[in-house]
Amino acid sequence: MQISVNGKLYTVDAEQDTPLLWVLRDHLGLTGTKYGCGIGACGSCTILLNGEAVRSCLTAFGRAEGEEITTIESISNDNKHPVQQIWEELQVPQCGYCQSGQIMSAIALLRETDEPSDEDIDQAMSGVLCRCGTYPRIRQAIKVVASRLASRGEGK
Repeated sequence: MQISVNGKLYTVDAEQDTPLLWVLRDHLGLTGTKYGCGIGACGSCTILLNGEAVRSCLTAFGRAEGEEITTIESISNDNKHPVQQIWEELQVPQCGYCQSGQIMSAIALLRETDEPSDEDIDQAMSGVLCRCGTYPRIRQAIKVVASRLASRGEGK
């Protein structure tokens, strides 16, 4: 089956019910998407499927046919994506394991909402667990990114 990942078309020989997480990591070598729990509870494996944040550990490979998959690897070659820059500037991560899922979820939120409220952020980010508890910094970072994008006229 062929799938589009980060703007490239790949032919992958895997069972239709294989979790997309393992296709990305094991078949394509895209290891930025992390395995956390395998049951969709932690969100470390979050990717974008047609711009929507989804858990790749729960998304069957067969569902990806004809869809556009975006992983953390494609958002910036040099960590210059606005979300990555603010994440670094505000020192959001501690252990960092959940951060690819956090960043992908934040990107999806900011594509939908120019000025997210605390409630918007909490709702959008609630599916990605941070064992270090950096939620206040995550919320602050999203607000800073939204503000900077708005000031540059780069909102939704």
